[in-house]
Amino acid sequence: MNIKITGTGSYIPETIKKNENFNENIFLNTDGSLINNENDVIIEKFKAITGIAERRYASPDLTSSDLGFFAAEKAIANANIDKEDLDYIIVAHNFGDVKHDAVQSDLLPCLASRVKHSLRIKNPKCVAYDILFGCPGWIEGVIQAHAFIKAGIAKKCLVIGSETLSRVVDKHDRDSMIYSDGAGAAVIEPSDENGGILAHETGSYTYDEAYYLFFGKSNNQELCKDTRYIKMDGRKIYEFALTNVPDAMKTCLEKSGKSINDVKKIFIHQANEKMDEAIVKRFYKLFKMQPPEGIMPMSIQNLGNSSVATVPTLFDLVINNKLPNQSLSKGDVIIFASVGGGMHINAIVYQV
Repeated sequence: MNIKITGTGSYIPETIKKNENFNENIFLNTDGSLINNENDVIIEKFKAITGIAERRYASPDLTSSDLGFFAAEKAIANANIDKEDLDYIIVAHNFGDVKHDAVQSDLLPCLASRVKHSLRIKNPKCVAYDILFGCPGWIEGVIQAHAFIKAGIAKKCLVIGSETLSRVVDKHDRDSMIYSDGAGAAVIEPSDENGGILAHETGSYTYDEAYYLFFGKSNNQELCKDTRYIKMDGRKIYEFALTNVPDAMKTCLEKSGKSINDVKKIFIHQANEKMDEAIVKRFYKLFKMQPPEGIMPMSIQNLGNSSVATVPTLFDLVINNKLPNQSLSKGDVIIFASVGGGMHINAIVYQV
């Protein structure tokens, strides 16, 4: 039985936040001291490392579950299925619904229940649940959907990745410029066509690495110490990802039975342009090769890092020919890969 992505959809917020919009921020070190650089220098260095020139923020009236609902509607329409036939709705996120200018996350009910409610699905047999797995959450949701279908307990699954990271950033932290909002979704179901999910690989590294990404207080020591923001140890994440992600991708490719020469595209979590380029280069080095030109579609330059939404959004853009100089054809072999908070790593080898 072949299990394929039969429909995709994404929601990219309309509000654009450009790098120059951060010129008024007061960036501080973790100890609260002022960074010894002008903001234009800080921003220029940031762009050189991450590749990000602008990012998207959700409008104040929308929450993460709203974005997920918009992406889900498109994926269901694209798959041309009856929404009542869905067996599972799996929503990957990290912070739940955080309302604009709020300091508290709302997870009751879970986001998947909210999305199902918004879709107006009556069928109680359609099970809706959330997955908290850091940035690799959407890929892990696809792996779970694959398992449900393969086991015969589901026929149609909807997997969504949605996030509003702009609402959990510390404006005094340079890393706040990385994060963005968005949502991507996919319908997974059995197919008579060739291809689909050929192999998958997942790992959780928690012994020393669990807190490389964490919830911490603002760099501004005068702000409330009980309010928490997304924080990370960028250097440790970079070193960890560079070693472990290529290995996971290689293991997954070997399990699939496909050759490195069969790979047409690599859809990697849009975390940091330089890090992603280094990961792909290291991956090909394992095969004593250089990455082919155009192997790695990128959206981070204009969309930023929307965590669980980056991979499904990027795939939706490419599969629908909405990203310049990037396209896919029937039969193409691709790799999905991600790394993020936990620390978790996963990969899927997929044939279009």
